[in-house]
Parts: sequence; C-alpha cells; structure tokens
Amino acid sequence: MGWEGPAAWGPNPGPQPRTPTRIPSCSDSIPAVPPGLDPPAPLGSPGTAGSASPGSPRFPRYRRDPGPAGLAFPPGGRWRRPRPLRPRSQAEAEAMEKELLEDYRFGRQQLIEMCGHACAVAVTKAFPLRSLRRRQPTLLVACGPAQNGAVGLVCARHLRSFDYEPTIFYPKRSPDPLHRDFTTQCEKMDIPFLSYLPTEVQLINDAYNAVVDAVLGAEGTQGTEGTEPCAAILATLRHVRIPIVSLDVPSGWLPGPAGGSGDISPDVLVSLAAPKEVARRFRGRRHFLAGRFVPEELRRKFGLSPPEYPGSDCVVAL
Repeated sequence: MGWEGPAAWGPNPGPQPRTPTRIPSCSDSIPAVPPGLDPPAPLGSPGTAGSASPGSPRFPRYRRDPGPAGLAFPPGGRWRRPRPLRPRSQAEAEAMEKELLEDYRFGRQQLIEMCGHACAVAVTKAFPLRSLRRRQPTLLVACGPAQNGAVGLVCARHLRSFDYEPTIFYPKRSPDPLHRDFTTQCEKMDIPFLSYLPTEVQLINDAYNAVVDAVLGAEGTQGTEGTEPCAAILATLRHVRIPIVSLDVPSGWLPGPAGGSGDISPDVLVSLAAPKEVARRFRGRRHFLAGRFVPEELRRKFGLSPPEYPGSDCVVAL
C-alpha cells in the first residue's frame, strides 16, 4: 500500500505476566466510614451483643422474645409468674351465681348453655378426636337430676355437634321444664339414652373412651350421695378404668378444703365460673376453667384473677 503497518501488526509478544492481587490483612488500617454510618465496634466493647449495656438505644432493656412457659411478660416490666387462682367457697359461688341471675340479668338457660358449651370444648381439648384409643369417638355422659345434670345434657349436645358420639345415662329425669327442653334437644339430635348402667364395669371400659361426670357437682352433699340413683352411678364410676371428666366438682367429693375426696379420681376437672375449694385436692392430668362469661366487674368484686384466655377460647387451662 506504500506505507508501513502499525506496530500492533508486529509479531505476537505472547502472554504477559499478571501482577498478583494483594489480599488485605488484619494489620491494615480500617478505611474511613462513610458519613452517616456508625463505625464497627470491636467485640467486647460497649454496644455489642457481647456486653450490651441495659437500656441502650441499640439494645433494648427487655427482649420481646417469647418467655418461659407459664410466665407473664408485662410491657416494660419483669418476668413474673401469674398468681394462682384462689378457689371459691360454696357460699361465694352461690353469691356469684345470684348476682349473675339478678343483677346482670342472665337467664338460667343462658348460664347452663354457656357452661355446657365450655365443658364440651374442654373435653375436645383434653381428648382430641385423633388421640382417642377407639376408632369410634364414643363418650358416656352420666347426668344427675340437678343443675349439674342439665349442664351435662348441654355438654353432650355440643359434643355431638363436634363429631363425637356421646351416650347419655339420665336415670332420674328432672321435672323442671328447662331440663325437659335440654333432654328433647338431645333426643332430636339422635343421641342415645341408656335405660340402665351396666354393672359389669368392663363393658363400659370397652365401649367408651371416657366418662363425663355430671352427676352431682357443687350441689352434691353427703346425703345426696347415698340416695338412688346417684349411689349406683358413683359405685360404678369408682371402678372404671377409662378417664373421667368431672364438671365443676367431682361427684362424691365433700365441699370444703378438708372434705373427703371419695373414691372417684377424675382425670380432667372443668371448673365453672371459678374453681371451688375441692379443687385443691384435685390431682388429675388437666384442669380447665370455664368462666370467660363472668363480667370483668364481677371478677374484681370477688377477687378473681384468672389467666388470660387464649384467643377466642371459652376455657383456659390452669
């Protein structure tokens, strides 16, 4: 072309050696921190996780992590264990019920309905369907002639709606129209009624997963315990080997902190409104309180301080 080619057109000089990249060492000085950022603090200095000073803005004084089981964490306070719920005497329980009926205008049917529903929920928590030892979720509900028996009838009806298969033994039916209504509701829901209680206890053990004790309750006394048909029911319940769920007060237990506990040892106790004094002698597996329906002002008046009910549950484990 009449002109010399550029130098790049010359022979290929081959690969050139590269300068190795130097890795910074620990002895190098820390570069300046951009404005607006805090410089990193060495371990062990104040403000680090190793030695955080309480109340510092970087590390709050109290952590919001879930605390140990059974401890309450008030905002800005210290870990504390909730106060035990003091059991109520029979006189206090009757006074509380009287105020609910007269001052707060609760009806008897309304109270029995709320108590029976809460008892059924407690049974489902103590014996979930998948945990039952038998394929059929059968339960035996023994009801007495007084108010505790009516609570048992309502409990059986709600258990039926919770996909359990309750069977009711209600030998002495109350003439109270309210009790007759509860009985009719159970019959309309195809809940079977036993005409007699098998004297052979093994038949009960083989047929049912648990027994709901709604025979006497808090109104039971020593004289009532020895009368029929309560005496025959208690004689059978003393020998069953399947779990017993007692409503409010185990049948046959005398009132008062020093009363006798009979021979019935329930596995689960469901206290209504507030634990009774006999609850001090309870040594079963689970104890539930069904008292969320009690107004807050009435709780303060009678000195009730129950644990916080979880979510929308109507019962709480004690």
